[in-house]
Amino acid sequence: MRDYYEILGVERGADADMIKRSYRKLALQYHPDRNNGSAEAEGQFKELTEAYEVLKDPDKRAAYDRYGHAGVKGAGAGAGYGGFSFHDALEIFMRDFGGFGVDDMFGGRQRRGGPTVRKGPDMRITFPLTLEDVSEGVKRTVRIDVNDICGKCSGSGAAAGTSPVTCSTCGGAGEVRRVQRSFLGQLVSVMPCPDCAGEGQRIEQPCEQCSGRGVERATRDLEVNVPPGVSTGDYLTLRGQGNAGVRGGPRGDVLVVLDVKEDERFLRDGSDLVYELPITFSQAALGIELDVPTIGGTARLRVAPGTQSGRLLRMRGKGLPQLQSTNRGDLIIRVAVWTPTDLTTEQESLFRQLAKVEAPAERVDDGRDRGFWSRVKEALTGS
Repeated sequence: MRDYYEILGVERGADADMIKRSYRKLALQYHPDRNNGSAEAEGQFKELTEAYEVLKDPDKRAAYDRYGHAGVKGAGAGAGYGGFSFHDALEIFMRDFGGFGVDDMFGGRQRRGGPTVRKGPDMRITFPLTLEDVSEGVKRTVRIDVNDICGKCSGSGAAAGTSPVTCSTCGGAGEVRRVQRSFLGQLVSVMPCPDCAGEGQRIEQPCEQCSGRGVERATRDLEVNVPPGVSTGDYLTLRGQGNAGVRGGPRGDVLVVLDVKEDERFLRDGSDLVYELPITFSQAALGIELDVPTIGGTARLRVAPGTQSGRLLRMRGKGLPQLQSTNRGDLIIRVAVWTPTDLTTEQESLFRQLAKVEAPAERVDDGRDRGFWSRVKEALTGS
């Protein structure tokens, strides 16, 4: 995928206003209505809008700056793990710059009329995971408290036997126009109707249960399906699963932020796992076969004779799956030779015997002493 800053033509240090101006300029240039419905222009318009949605939001931008595209999986409106649609792109553009909805665009930019419905506010929940969940993927049901459609008025907000009435101020348009004269000529401004707050309707007899809002608190169960290979900070967007909008408005979205719990056995590096294996000096010198932990089990590892402390051994495919891929990372074993701190009498005697074996020097042709530690230095430095 292309870099979002490159797509919008801005530097990484660009402020929010610069990002917004650049997006507006390019989005107008590639808007399908200005390009005779060109499929290429539509693709560029979608790409621009996806970049804008990420970079205009401080949290999403910070995640993108730190982790790249992997840090903002699902960050686009409606992207989730299912893609960023042209419908979403148009909604975002019109939301921030047009003042009209998608239906108005396809209908020839007609003046908005009729009651305005407002989407319910989005929700954000944290979804805890273990490394086992990351390895296999997980499907789990979570319970959340949301604004749900009022059971008594069915979301209308009006008392039983009544219904909302058309606002007399705006005639149901939800907006009013004000005309001002200046030396430049006649200026027309459009703003939400002050009497109905832009809804186009008024509730004269509110529902007693919801006080005219059309929603009430309720509990809902949501099924969250997390694919393998995710990381902390990744998130899923459950579209239309959140709070119901007031007086019949569509539901908002639920943003499920993933939080992977650290496993004390491993250090995670992307899809690779690092495990520190402590062994004794004799095991390092003579070699050994032993079991090491993996996600969900163990694996047999052979440590070759003469293995040095700090050496890395790689077990292919024993790590975590890569997101949206059939490949898996590796399990990397870091060997740490353990030095005992409290020797028994027998151990001390054996080590003293070893020390005597290590101490004598060997003569070489150039007359230099070639003792044990000289050989160790040569082994480590290659000199």
